[in-house]
Amino acid sequence: MARAPQPRHITLGGREAVALTREEYDQLIASRRQIGGQSARVRVLAQQAKRTEELVHDLEALVAAQGEGCKQQLHASSPRCPERQATPKNADGSCLRCEVAALLRRHRDAAS
Repeated sequence: MARAPQPRHITLGGREAVALTREEYDQLIASRRQIGGQSARVRVLAQQAKRTEELVHDLEALVAAQGEGCKQQLHASSPRCPERQATPKNADGSCLRCEVAALLRRHRDAAS
C-alpha cells in the first residue's frame, strides 16, 4: 500500500505553513469537489428517506383509521375480517386493507 505523501512544512513570514506542488493542490481541489458532491447526494438521500418515512407513517395511520379489523392483527387471508366485504379486493380476492396493514407491520417489526 502506498504511503500518504508527507507535507512539506515551511515558515512564511513567521507563520508555519504547508507547501504543495501545483499537482498536489489540483488533487486537493478535486477531492474537495468530490466530497462536496457526495455531501449533496447524502443530503438528498436523507430528505428522501425522511419523506418516505413520513409517507409510511401516514399510510399506517390511514389504514388503522379506515378499519378496526386490520388493527386486530387478523391475517390478510382471514375470512373473518370485518372489512372483507367493504374493502377493495386483490386479484386473489384477499382484503387489500388487511394486506397493506400486514405489510406495514412486517416492515415496522423488521426495522425494530
